[in-house]
Amino acid sequence: MTIYSRISGTGSYLPPRRLTNADLVAELAAQGIESSDDWIVERTGIRARHFVDAGVGSSDLGAEAAQLAMQAAGCQPSDIDLIIVATSTPDMVFPSTAALLQSKLGIVGCPVFDVQAVCSGFIYAMTVADAMIKTGTAKRALVIGAEVFSRILDFKDRTTCVLFGDGAGAVVLEASSTPGILATDIHADGKYSELLCVPGHVSGGAILGDPVLKMDGQAVFKLAVGVLEETALASLSKAGLNASDIDWLVPHQANIRIMQSTARKLKMSMDKVIVTVDQHGNTSAASIPLALDHGVRTGQITKGQTLMLEGVGGGFTWGSVLLKY
Repeated sequence: MTIYSRISGTGSYLPPRRLTNADLVAELAAQGIESSDDWIVERTGIRARHFVDAGVGSSDLGAEAAQLAMQAAGCQPSDIDLIIVATSTPDMVFPSTAALLQSKLGIVGCPVFDVQAVCSGFIYAMTVADAMIKTGTAKRALVIGAEVFSRILDFKDRTTCVLFGDGAGAVVLEASSTPGILATDIHADGKYSELLCVPGHVSGGAILGDPVLKMDGQAVFKLAVGVLEETALASLSKAGLNASDIDWLVPHQANIRIMQSTARKLKMSMDKVIVTVDQHGNTSAASIPLALDHGVRTGQITKGQTLMLEGVGGGFTWGSVLLKY
């Protein structure tokens, strides 16, 4: 019998502290940094984002999302035999955020690890989990994207600090005799690493380099639009489908302009694109599962529909997952 992997439950979690553009603009003004709601909305489509409070880490957000996903899947912690966490903002250097999250969920013994592909992280994690399920290594996996990007932002740089937020999303991916994930496609090109990076690290008890996010926005935009079209078409080709077969595009919520450009290239109406960037901002590896769960819980996404998940992030990394929900 052919083994497939299929999503059986989704979940998401946003920290309670919500900052509208007006809130953030006021905080920036207190530091002498000028911005405005109109400026942010026009360039990004973002109107609000969520930030964690002190002492809250990616594992805390991820555990909340994972519990909701398990509830939706009707499974218990003891049913999970694999945990993969996509994050660029781990709780600590080691152990992995996945190990910390495993403990918080009361799960013992199964393999756990983090995936670091920045905003493409959830796509990479889904691809790995899909492969492990298809080979029989796992039967029921928790795949989670969790980020606390507010901790690595430069609040003196208005071009980047207004873009990002914190949050987590999760899915339960389990073995099935019915096709779920139809195709995956992942890529990277390290020569673009300086376009989007946090060029700092820990050494000898001190931070070396610059521990806040740096981004060349125009270069990222141009690269993102091209590779997102390419990876979507690649996954469709592998599955023998066309863009017209997609019911919902669930993209990385980086910037409304990138999302609109991608939809246009695929000849899709924005009515078929799940959009949460206006309320969540860019939550990096958490953005796709957050958007997916939003679509499911609002009734937009329903069983049997064909979804295209895709993302692009620092590295530079990009990829897509085509699936039957």
